[in-house]
Amino acid sequence: MDKPGEMTTLTRVLEKLHERGFDHELKMSDHGRFQNSDNQKIYNPEDLTIIKTYRFEGESDPDDSSVLYVMEDKDGDKSYVLDAYGTYAADAHEGSGFDDFIKKIRVEEREEQLVYGNC
Repeated sequence: MDKPGEMTTLTRVLEKLHERGFDHELKMSDHGRFQNSDNQKIYNPEDLTIIKTYRFEGESDPDDSSVLYVMEDKDGDKSYVLDAYGTYAADAHEGSGFDDFIKKIRVEEREEQLVYGNC
């Protein structure tokens, strides 16, 4: 079992988040907004709050890196967004307006650890 505060993999963090109800991945849609890939719900930036951000660097290549944004919508539904940075960042959301959209989302980093704490 991982210890609180111990560095872990993206896969392990996603597993823990899924156990706590963060089951829905949001992706940038063709109309420039986030969309829930399960129920097709569309979100504007003001509909979402980033409650935790995790950053990961590739074990063998620091340029192979990702960011995981843990979110909650205005109805309390839990979701997440995956993003790449470093070498692959330009390819991740090219031309989609992702960076501008994510910057408009309210950030309310919560002190409790979502992966190891109570959420």
